[in-house]
Amino acid sequence: MNMRFFLITTKIFLLSTFCFADSEAAPNKIQKIDLLIEGDHLVTMGKSRGIIQKGAVAIHQGVIVAVGKAKNIRELYEPEILLKGENRIVMPGLINGHSHAAMTLFRGIADDYPLFEWLNNYIFPAEVAFVDKEFVELGTELACWEMIRGGTTTFVDMYYFPEAISRVVDSCGLRALVSATVIDQASPDASDAQDSLLKGEAFIRKWKNKNQRIMPILGPHSNYTLDLKQLKQTRHLAEKLGVGLSIHMAESIFENQHAKTKYDDTSVKVFESIGFLKGPTIAAHMVWPSDEEIQILKKRNVGVIYNPTSNMKTGAGIAPIIKMLKAGIHVGIGTDGAASNNDLDMWEEMRLAALLQKIENMDPAVLPARKVLAMATIDGATAIGLSEKIGSIEAGKRADIIQISTEDVHYIPTFDIVSHLVYVSDEQDVTTVVVDGKILMKNGEILTIETKKLKERASTIAAKIKNKLRK
Repeated sequence: MNMRFFLITTKIFLLSTFCFADSEAAPNKIQKIDLLIEGDHLVTMGKSRGIIQKGAVAIHQGVIVAVGKAKNIRELYEPEILLKGENRIVMPGLINGHSHAAMTLFRGIADDYPLFEWLNNYIFPAEVAFVDKEFVELGTELACWEMIRGGTTTFVDMYYFPEAISRVVDSCGLRALVSATVIDQASPDASDAQDSLLKGEAFIRKWKNKNQRIMPILGPHSNYTLDLKQLKQTRHLAEKLGVGLSIHMAESIFENQHAKTKYDDTSVKVFESIGFLKGPTIAAHMVWPSDEEIQILKKRNVGVIYNPTSNMKTGAGIAPIIKMLKAGIHVGIGTDGAASNNDLDMWEEMRLAALLQKIENMDPAVLPARKVLAMATIDGATAIGLSEKIGSIEAGKRADIIQISTEDVHYIPTFDIVSHLVYVSDEQDVTTVVVDGKILMKNGEILTIETKKLKERASTIAAKIKNKLRK
């Protein structure tokens, strides 16, 4: 055989094999798969931001193997489970870039106070009084229930007892970056910053690479609960362990004033001065960066998480999202905790994210629906460092996918699917939630959490908190 001919034919064979996932299947061969999800409208959030009418997603072993027209996919794949798509929109699961999940049990405990007063006079004392492993497990499970019901498939969490959080996430099936909180004060799971770091290191070593849905990281609280030495120690530990950081940054005027008084500079510039931003960083809130600091964030590739409801509720301010986007910063969306929101509804967060920027900039064209939906999916995935795995419906990515029902009257009429998702849809419209190819909710029924038992346990602990607060 001619050697050149042999090499060419071999190359063609290999290309056809490795391109298998990017097309819809090898020709004339039915492939058995775990799951097939169909929809009248398939919002991919891929590079083209395309919407496939009468589309389908083929999933096997937690991975998206093909995306395309439902009639073509059905001819090529035989699923063990088929989720039909009549009156359904299929899209990537929502990504909540900043939360304190267990604080669902503090929902409404202290409302209508300025941020610093809220933290120091109400939240920190309540945490010392009430928070233990049982509290965190139950509060996190309550949050996971709420997030699954609303179509959130990934969240970034920062709270105490991170191992307890991780066990709940493992059980309920969601995906999460779990931050071990580092704070220099007596807290529910540590005595000071050094103790926090030691326990955080132990947690990360135990959970890193243990479960592909759970990524342990470090969560230094802020520059007003840690000094510069402690912040540098946290970054050095993160580098040693090969993990990122999630932190509150430039959240309030108070924080900038604190940085100015103590370090004679503003918040982001203080972090930059100690090399804190040189590694992967998720910066929550970012309400008060200067123009110079926005350039620092871009230079350091910091992922910013926009928390409109929490920022409004605590009177923290309106983040300069348009400036940051123009600078090329990756921005996602988060709810913050239920003690400062008071829910974990990412649909509401998307609406407020858009509307708040329009009024702040006096321009209805800024932050259009398509950009906001991207911030809650693929851009959010980029901001937290997971865009190679999640955030869009593309072959090769993990299968984190939701179905939205269009049967409610508020879907009549629908002229623009993306506009409707951002400005009309709410968490009650979510019918199906799939994470890593596993069905967590089907036809509105959550399958991985015992709802009745959870409600009873949460009611019991809530009653205990109420009784103690009355005394």
